[in-house]
Amino acid sequence: MVFYLYKDFLDYKILHVDAGMDGSRILPFIQNTSYVFSWPSCEKNMSVDNITNFHLLPDRMQDYFYYQHCRHFPMLLDLPDKCGGADGSSEVFLLLVIKSSPENHDRRETLRKTWANESLQNSVWIRRIFIIGSMGLDIEKKRVNKVLKLEQSQHNDILQWDFKDTFYNLTLKQILFLEWMERNCPKARFLLNGDDDVFVNTNNVVKYLQSLEDNDGSKHLFTGCLIRGMPPIRDSRSKYFVPVQLYELDSYLPYCSGGGFFLSGYTALVIYKMSKSIALLPIDDAYMGLCLAKAGLSPDMHLGVKPFGLHSLSRRADKYDPCFYKELLLVHKFLSAQTYLMWHSINDPNLKCFGH
Repeated sequence: MVFYLYKDFLDYKILHVDAGMDGSRILPFIQNTSYVFSWPSCEKNMSVDNITNFHLLPDRMQDYFYYQHCRHFPMLLDLPDKCGGADGSSEVFLLLVIKSSPENHDRRETLRKTWANESLQNSVWIRRIFIIGSMGLDIEKKRVNKVLKLEQSQHNDILQWDFKDTFYNLTLKQILFLEWMERNCPKARFLLNGDDDVFVNTNNVVKYLQSLEDNDGSKHLFTGCLIRGMPPIRDSRSKYFVPVQLYELDSYLPYCSGGGFFLSGYTALVIYKMSKSIALLPIDDAYMGLCLAKAGLSPDMHLGVKPFGLHSLSRRADKYDPCFYKELLLVHKFLSAQTYLMWHSINDPNLKCFGH
């Protein structure tokens, strides 16, 4: 396994090479449609101790450096036939890829009943996947994983890997999904990638994607709330802290906020290909921007994506008035009850908005 330190835009300096750590994939053992892959255990990369001022970094960041190179983890729950097989995956027009934490059972249940319902929408198929890691130790971990297995038996919509589900591992979760996609769903036309607390007007999303000229998912698309010139947070107390030892530039390359964005199947697979030669960052949306830049592609702005909520309303306005959401694609930060109510409100045939 080669460990890379991010140096310039997309150039790397090799710090250390451990032979034989990556290994070859062993044929899957099949049990109840769940594929379990066996990989050599990923060892701690002690060479990072030599990084300048490494000992001054917070413990959580030191730990990230030690295991930054680890990209292969056992699958606990798999969905090998979710897209109808690799060859049949072209029938999936929109794949909803929802980042969820293991304990967020209630959120997942709400999304299944609302905007993430698997259906034939406007003559095209929508499919749903929750991507999840593991949490807790021993008894707690077993209990949470049992809940996930029960969900899987009822809904068949969870991908779970045996890595620690933390904020710093969101990028890892993203890359593991793209690896799964390349293997099991390579011909899906479009993807929504978002958190489990976003509200999505799936009807509008399908109409928007169907309106794209000359793009059936086989050309570049990456759109959402575009962010340019965002500087890395250097305050070690921040959740978003990224030290200069990990990323030296004064600003990230353009990216779309990770709360929710849309991309083509083509672009998803390009990102995965680029990621193989770019060291992981703990900021998952900024990392997507790095992969796009290496491929010579750019993210775009879509005004219907609001990952920071609606802030342009007057103080007297009801920020949960369904008329504000009826024409949007995605809005971040919704509680389960708000999502449930909003979905039924915007789909109410008697809803009257702005003089209509």
